[in-house]
Amino acid sequence: MKKVKDILNRKGNNTIGVPAQTLVFDALKLMADKNIGSVVVWDEHQLYIGLLTERDYARKVILMGKHSEATTVAEIMSTGLPHITPETSIESCMHIMSDNNIRYLPVFDATDKLCGIVSINDVIYETIHDQKETIEQLHSYIQSA
Repeated sequence: MKKVKDILNRKGNNTIGVPAQTLVFDALKLMADKNIGSVVVWDEHQLYIGLLTERDYARKVILMGKHSEATTVAEIMSTGLPHITPETSIESCMHIMSDNNIRYLPVFDATDKLCGIVSINDVIYETIHDQKETIEQLHSYIQSA
């Protein structure tokens, strides 16, 4: 069964982060430049405290009448997200994301240090890739029988 570590091995575990006091506008520019849908939010010691997602911006800035140039990421970031580890199964990730209606999961190692972010797109890609491998193996088995 595929695990989160398979995703991290494929895509890498680099995370893009911003300090909590960064303006939302600047974080959005960074996300656009990097073509990503979320950034890690760090405290003053560069420790994970949350995630800022495009959904946070849409729901907590635009719909609330705030301004991205006057709001910090700390004011709107997502906190309290479920934590997963590299050993968490892809299937478990799908259930966690579906049950919590979220698109991103922070990945923590045994020392509770952030070691990556997994998106719903990562989970879908890995699931499709795994299914293709299974289909190819079945085709090979059938052809050799």
